[in-house]
Amino acid sequence: MNTPLSRRSVLTRTLASAAGAATIAGTTLHGEESASGSATNTPVNAKSGRLNQSVCKWCYRSMSLEDLAVQAAELGLVGIDLLGPADFPTLKKHGLVCTMVGSHALTDGLCDTKYHDQAIEKINAAIEATSAEGWKNVICFSGNARGIDRKTGMKNCVDALRKVVPVAEAANVTLQMELLNSKVDHADYMCDNSEWGVELVKQVGSDNFKLLYDIYHMQIMEGDIIRTIEKNHPYYGHYHTAGNPGRHELDDTQELFYPPIAQAIAETGYQGYFAHEFIPAGDPMTGLRKAVAQCTV
Repeated sequence: MNTPLSRRSVLTRTLASAAGAATIAGTTLHGEESASGSATNTPVNAKSGRLNQSVCKWCYRSMSLEDLAVQAAELGLVGIDLLGPADFPTLKKHGLVCTMVGSHALTDGLCDTKYHDQAIEKINAAIEATSAEGWKNVICFSGNARGIDRKTGMKNCVDALRKVVPVAEAANVTLQMELLNSKVDHADYMCDNSEWGVELVKQVGSDNFKLLYDIYHMQIMEGDIIRTIEKNHPYYGHYHTAGNPGRHELDDTQELFYPPIAQAIAETGYQGYFAHEFIPAGDPMTGLRKAVAQCTV
């Protein structure tokens, strides 16, 4: 028997199902608050999940590294991103690691041969410092194109990386080139989409060179986040989070819903680091606590 459903009845059933799912999510998320802000009684501890969560210091300019390290350790984070050797003693004091060590300038990168010497020198120094601690990751950048076409830029990046990747291999360190958007934040940046970045990884041909997949940036450039991660995850060695639009907290003011994204990454068997890189619009630690809770899967 065919019983036609009105648009209103379908919508009512859909909303009821969504409300039920939200209730379930509110009771199963690890942390003081769910993605929707509903309080729970479970303490936030990232280590109870499958992802090795960390946080980026530059997003908390008003906080000292010491204070952020204390908070990070309490939340079960494994470390802090984008620091240098001068910061390492503070991290180690709190049982943390530098989950991504900085190197050369973002705009003056490997797609332009003019910057090869200085970039390679800084990358090699970062590899040495990272290896000395037994840590894993050093960031690198394609840099801005400055009129260089993508094919030439690819070749230039490959040439530079083939000089430094053997150093990384010997040191058991992985270089991670960050995918950044060229639409809003980093005009003219060359490595601004997964297709170009994945091809670069293939041409370099080393397990010690991968991509830093920044979810915020790639939502702006290409979207389809979960399917892209499922397709390309062997080429991604590190992840960054932030809400979009605005690069703020992982809350209901933005278009990315992080629990299923975190779940998809965990399901790939990912063992690397998953770092929060949003700029807090409200209380910094409240936002970080909620983000950690959402991504503890």
